[in-house]
Formats: sequence, structure tokens, C-alpha cells
Amino acid sequence: MRKEKFVNVLRSVVTQKICDKCGIKAKEDNLVEWEEFQHIHFSGGYGSVIGDGAMMDTDLCQSCFNEILGPYLHEVNYESC
Repeated sequence: MRKEKFVNVLRSVVTQKICDKCGIKAKEDNLVEWEEFQHIHFSGGYGSVIGDGAMMDTDLCQSCFNEILGPYLHEVNYESC
């Protein structure tokens, strides 16, 4: 048997996204820009040039993401795999 009760939980929500490259600010009411923002988070591995165990993240608008990584991106079709 389980007994339950309601509790108030405080949580954070993203209300604005700011590009770390160009500084553009996106709000939830601009759905296209909001949805296309890219958040990248990773940690450096052993011997990494980033730093062993360093936690890194960045937020990029779609234009800056495309400018920086666009030439290196390729579309993947998982249906043909």
C-alpha cells in the first residue's frame, strides 16, 4: 500500500535564451527562434584539450549554430539504416 500527499515543488524554468556568440535574446513567444536554439553541454575526458573533467556548455541561436557548425553537419536518414 502507498500513502501519498501533495507537496509544493520549486523548479526552475527557462524564460529566455541568449546566444553566447551574438547575444540575440529569444523568448517563448518567438517559437521558431526559441525551438531552434541549441544548448550544448559536455565534459572533457581524460587528456582533453578542454580540460580533464571540465564541464562546459554553450547556447547558440540557429544562425550562429549554422555559421559555426553548418559546414561540418550532414543530414542523417535513420530510416535507411
